[in-house]
Amino acid sequence: MNAISPAIQQASSDEIDLAALFHSLWEQKRLVVLVTLLVGLVAAAYAFLATPEYQVQSVLRPAGLKDLDALNRTGVYELKPEQAMRRVGAALESYDSRLEFFRANQGLFEALRQPNRSLEQTFESFNREAFKMLQPDPKKTDNLSAYVGIQLTYPADVNGVALVNGLVEHAIQAERGRIAADLQTVIQNRLNQLDLKMAAARANYEASKEARVAKLLEADSLKRAQLQDELKALRQQLKARRDNRIAQLDEAIRIAKALGIGKPTTPSALGEGERVAQGSVIRTEVNNQQVPLYFMGSEALEAERNALLQRRSDDFTEPRIAQIAKELQLLTHNRQVEVLKQRENEDLFLKDLATWREEATRLRSLQFDVADLKLVTIDQVAVEPLRPIRPKKALILALGLVLGGVLGLFIALLRNILRRKPDLLP
Repeated sequence: MNAISPAIQQASSDEIDLAALFHSLWEQKRLVVLVTLLVGLVAAAYAFLATPEYQVQSVLRPAGLKDLDALNRTGVYELKPEQAMRRVGAALESYDSRLEFFRANQGLFEALRQPNRSLEQTFESFNREAFKMLQPDPKKTDNLSAYVGIQLTYPADVNGVALVNGLVEHAIQAERGRIAADLQTVIQNRLNQLDLKMAAARANYEASKEARVAKLLEADSLKRAQLQDELKALRQQLKARRDNRIAQLDEAIRIAKALGIGKPTTPSALGEGERVAQGSVIRTEVNNQQVPLYFMGSEALEAERNALLQRRSDDFTEPRIAQIAKELQLLTHNRQVEVLKQRENEDLFLKDLATWREEATRLRSLQFDVADLKLVTIDQVAVEPLRPIRPKKALILALGLVLGGVLGLFIALLRNILRRKPDLLP
C-alpha cells in the first residue's frame, strides 16, 4: 500500500500539470493567434510580392520517312528519322549552339542583364539554371515513341515562349546547315575519289600499253633475229652443198676423160663398144644400181661445173629462203604497235571509265536544297502559360499559417516554462 500511494500521487500530479498546461496555452491564445497571423502575413507578402516564374516546353518527334526520302535518294547521304531527331536534340543541348542563339538574339535576354556581369557570364548562369532537356526514360519499356524536348523556367519579364521556339528553330536551321555542309563535303570527296580512280586508270593504261608495245617489239626482234640466223645457216648450207657438188663434178670429169667418155652413156653401152646397127635398134637397160656420175660424159659434167662456178647465189634453190624473206618483210612493220600508238582517244579503252564519268556527272549536277528539309516534327510548340509555377500562393499561405501556429505554440510553451521556473526553485 505504501508503494502504490506515491505512484497514484505522481499520476495525479501529471494530470494536474497537463491540465494546467492546456489552461496556460488557452490563456495565451491571443499570442498564438498573433504569431500565426504575423507569419501568415510574411508568407502572404512573399507569395504576392515574389517575382513569378513560368515554365514552357517544346517537344520534338521523328519526322516521317517521306520527309527524308529526297535526301536519302541522292545516294550519297543517308539519314534516318531517329538520327535526325537526335542530331536536332544534340544541337538543342549544345552549349555552343545556345550561346550562338543568345548572341544573335540579345533582345530576348535583355531582362537578365546584370551590371557586374558580362554577356557570357549572364548566359552561363541562365543556361545552367533555366534549361532542362526532356527525354524518355530508358528504363521504361512502355514508351510509345521516341521524342526529345526542351523545357525553360523563366521570370515574368522574359519572353520565354519566343525564346524556346526561337531556340528550337535555330537548332533546326543550324542542323540543316551542317547537313548541307556534310552533303557538299561528301559529294566533293566522291568526286575527288572518282578523279583519282580515272587518273589511276589512265596511268595504268599507259603503263600497260607501253608494256604491250615493248613486248610486241621484243617478240618481233627475237623473231627477226631467229629468221636471220636461219637464213644465214641455210645459205651456208647451200654454199657447202654447191662446193661439194663442184668437187664431185671435178672428180667425175677426170674419170670420164680417163675413160674417154665425152657424151652420156651407160655401163652396158660402154662394154659393147662401137657396133654397127642394122636397121632400127631399141636398147633397154634395167639396172637397180645408181649409175656413176662420170657416165654423164665430160662435156655435160664440165658444163654443169662451169654453171656452178658462175653462180652468185644459191637462194633460188631453197624455197624456205623465199619464205624467210617474206616473214622478214612482214616484220619490218608491226601494225598492232602502229595502231596502239595512233590511238587518239585512249579514254575509250579504259575499263569502267564510262561508269565513273556517269557518276561524276550525276554528282556535279546534284542540287539538293536543305532549306525545305524537314528534320523533325514539332509535336508541341511552346505557348504562353496560363499561370506561373512559382510561387504557389495557396501552398505558401497554408505553410505560413501552419508554421505560424507551431511557432506561436512554441513561444507560449516557452513562456509557460520560464514562468514556472521560479515556482520550482526551493
